Amino acid sequence: MPQQIAFFDFDGTITTKDTLLELAKFHKGKAGYLKGMLLLLPSLMGLKLGLTGSREAKEKFLHYFFGGMHKQSFEDLCLKFTHKKLESLLRKEAMDKLNWHRQQDHEIVVVSASAKNWVAPFCQLHEWKYITTALEIKNDCISGNLSGENCNGAQKAIRIKEVFDIGLYEKIFAYGDSRGDKEMLALATDAFYRKF
Repeated sequence: MPQQIAFFDFDGTITTKDTLLELAKFHKGKAGYLKGMLLLLPSLMGLKLGLTGSREAKEKFLHYFFGGMHKQSFEDLCLKFTHKKLESLLRKEAMDKLNWHRQQDHEIVVVSASAKNWVAPFCQLHEWKYITTALEIKNDCISGNLSGENCNGAQKAIRIKEVFDIGLYEKIFAYGDSRGDKEMLALATDAFYRKF
């Protein structure tokens, strides 16, 4: 049987909201989250206006909400988030499509700019593969920096090609919802932008 594979973006495609923001809210509570967002407003506005790079803004966010947190405590938080909150953020149409691909016996891969720490437990529950951004660990703590490149934009296509020989697949499906998915969608024989 010819090989077929489906690549799914995570935030905004499988989920209805950005899971990094939701994780911060889950961790700090609504009041703590709003306080942090106010303090981070200059870098968030800079990102919106194109004055701040996405990596810089993301690292400032990670520093504020999770920097200095012990690695195991962070892993425990992510696991708790996966089991208690993530279910309510899932997009029904995306889950239906993922289930359809599973029934067709297609390989399924989640490709996300979000970190492995909370994407991996979710993917493992469903037996999907994943390619994600990694967070830097220093002295057994979350430093707030990324380790390696942010898995977004061109990096999504680069990382996919590092892991998979896409020339082996007769059909490549890809699903995304933002500019950060453009290069991944370009690899597909069947690309779906904000639709399933």
